[in-house]
Amino acid sequence: MAEDRIEEGSSSVRLRGRTYSGGGVGESRWVDDSEVDSESPPWSLPDENEAKQGYGSFRRRLVKKPKRVDSLDVEAMEIAGAHGHHPKELSTWSTLALAFQTLGVVYGDMGTSPLYVFSDVFSKVKIESDMDILGALSLVIYTIALIPLAKYVFVVLKANDNGEGGTFALYSLTCRYAKVNMLPNRQPADEQISSFKLKLPTPELERALRIKETLERRSSYKTLLLLLVLMGTSLVIGDGILTPAISVMSAVSGLQCSIEGFDTTAVVVVSIVILVALFSIQQFGTSKVGFMFAPALALWFFSLGSIGIYNLVKYDITVIRAFNPAYIYFFFQKNSKGAWSSLGGCVLCITGAEAMFADLGHFSVRAIQIAFSFVVFPCLLFAYMGQAAYLTKFPDSSGRVFYDSVPDSLFWLVFVLATVAATIASQAMISATFSCVKQAMALGCFPRLKIIHTSRKLMGQIYIPVINWFMMIMCVIVVSIFRSSTTDIANAYGIAEVGVMLVTTTLVTLVMLLIWQTNLFLALCFPLVFGSIELIYLSAVLSKLLEGGWLPLVFATFFLTVMYIWNYGSVLKYQSEVREKISMDFMHELGSTLGTVRTPGIGVLYNELVQGIPSIFGQFLLSLPAIHSTIVFVCIKYIPVPVVPQEERFLFRRVCPKDYHMFRCIARYGYKDIRKEDHHAFEQLLVQSLENFLRKEAQDLALESGLYEMDLDSVSVSSRDYRTRGDVGNEELRIPLMHDTRSEAAETSNQEASPALPSSVMSSDIDPSLEYDLSELREAIDSGFTYFLAHGDVRAKKKSFFLKKLVINYFYAFLRRNCRAGAANMSVPHMNVLQVGMTYMV
Repeated sequence: MAEDRIEEGSSSVRLRGRTYSGGGVGESRWVDDSEVDSESPPWSLPDENEAKQGYGSFRRRLVKKPKRVDSLDVEAMEIAGAHGHHPKELSTWSTLALAFQTLGVVYGDMGTSPLYVFSDVFSKVKIESDMDILGALSLVIYTIALIPLAKYVFVVLKANDNGEGGTFALYSLTCRYAKVNMLPNRQPADEQISSFKLKLPTPELERALRIKETLERRSSYKTLLLLLVLMGTSLVIGDGILTPAISVMSAVSGLQCSIEGFDTTAVVVVSIVILVALFSIQQFGTSKVGFMFAPALALWFFSLGSIGIYNLVKYDITVIRAFNPAYIYFFFQKNSKGAWSSLGGCVLCITGAEAMFADLGHFSVRAIQIAFSFVVFPCLLFAYMGQAAYLTKFPDSSGRVFYDSVPDSLFWLVFVLATVAATIASQAMISATFSCVKQAMALGCFPRLKIIHTSRKLMGQIYIPVINWFMMIMCVIVVSIFRSSTTDIANAYGIAEVGVMLVTTTLVTLVMLLIWQTNLFLALCFPLVFGSIELIYLSAVLSKLLEGGWLPLVFATFFLTVMYIWNYGSVLKYQSEVREKISMDFMHELGSTLGTVRTPGIGVLYNELVQGIPSIFGQFLLSLPAIHSTIVFVCIKYIPVPVVPQEERFLFRRVCPKDYHMFRCIARYGYKDIRKEDHHAFEQLLVQSLENFLRKEAQDLALESGLYEMDLDSVSVSSRDYRTRGDVGNEELRIPLMHDTRSEAAETSNQEASPALPSSVMSSDIDPSLEYDLSELREAIDSGFTYFLAHGDVRAKKKSFFLKKLVINYFYAFLRRNCRAGAANMSVPHMNVLQVGMTYMV
């Protein structure tokens, strides 16, 4: 479906027009937080001490202040002051309950790794003596101890973004401290969001400023950082395809040793049936069966630990010698190249470690740390030691060591538990993939797709049909191709896992240097230690490139290409909109009638500009015989924070002089926020905020007049309730769309603390101009709302390079035609939509 195309059968109007550039064609500046748009009031700069008042030394150094005070920034400070965002500390019992729940969501993947680790390791190294077993066991022990425990539990989990984890969380964290986002729509008002501010744990260093300035100055570094994040995201999506395949096949393969005639073909068929069923039920959501996950995985981990202890005591308890890391050296000395190749199987013991960080938003740092340290880590150690002890007596069973080491009386129970655990591990990775794609969409790095919310209570539970069916088809293909064994899938799986870990290591190092401002030696030790280990593992899994290792690279390349093309095209489109925005001089020349007839009604125009009047508005003026009496420019903007509190979501201001009746609304969302506004509720909210704005505007004008009469020249521009106004025609709204009792209470307390005002200011008589504005608004409301949307076509200029023409005119155009339409994406009623064609030359 083409972008912004209205569904067939709707009564909307499609109008095709030529590109309108207005008076801003020649301007090449980007609208960032240092540029003051021509529509901004002519305020002067406050004193430097006043401008920086209330900010700590860290904020003064690391965050550049704007050159002028903007009305949206002032309003944002008011809202942030009234609504502090303070996360609540969980009680001990709540933390323990969360730790129990993490077993079913976070650790399912890592918990099923004993199904296939040793079978893959010893497919590359033959067991000739106990030295081979002890060396492999020592490798597994210290891999788990170093990567999940030392790296993730004690370091990476602390690099969270207000409780959110994952690759995009690290990227958004970096974007807040340095302007590295490729889309230049950041405003100082964004920094007033309560979840935007961060606590810096160490004194500031000049090094952090130098890194920040270097990242902001060189566009090549911005592109490199974006590619790194997109690569990590692509590998996570690849994990979502490979995890169900390897987990389900490993669990089902246990039937081969218990049922005669159950051959490889039967394993493939049963695995495909389970996978199809698993992906088919995604549309119903996981909330109804979610409560079963944690108990099932808890029982699975208990069985792993118990069977491991049983085998350890029964067969050979001396395998605990593997805690001596010297056996790793002996293992490599004896097997050399074979030992290095076996690292590809060893790394599978930490599959799912990235989920500890990626799923952090659903739990807490302390809960994940407790669950891993006291349940997952010891149970996995016992499981691997038990299998090693069994192999000392039965070395020929290395291919099916997990099921062979299970006592006969417990086989079917363990098989059922293994199948359930594999399914849960797959479910967790599928859900993580949905969340990852949604975050990428929010930050402008993925085409818009249909998102279905499967739970009314838990907004984070989503379902993306296109991604779901694509993953199902890919899983079935993977299982069908690698039907002989899981070794080739394991090779592919290893590359995806290690690749994501390397991306995380790089981004966390950047966070250490830029945000934490850690001691340089300690900051460099992190990538030197963990990065070196991961590079060694990566070299081992890359050696299996032709034996299945190519698969995740194909997936990653495909998704990386899609995401980068979409981001590249979106940035060029935004730059074109900024260059071609309509100048205020042109609007003043048109006059309050806008050069046409103004009819009663409210027109809502969706656009991406945070400042200025979009050129598409000129297209509507040219194409329509009349325009509505009230115009609202709505900009839906995603901020690099996980969640924007509801009361801080909307900013409102006036555009052009008062008699133009034109306003701007900026709706701000975090990358974890879910947009489910009903257009009726939005319209009601918009009308209420407009009325509040008009009343507040009249009060402020009276207040301003009274203050000047009292000759109160010492009133600061940054004062909370009383600010000097320059141009009556450029009055601004300081009341957020979501205005609740807390903000009213805050305003009341401030009014009580304010000095006495003259009676002329406190007069309760209704201002005639206010009464007129309110009557105009009511008349517009009675006439209804109309939504203006642009059917944008992006084309490369004729003088562009061939590659740019290929990317923009074909690949990006194809993605725009087949992504979710604008009317559906913005939840606007089709019956009230007007569309006009627009061609952007980039």
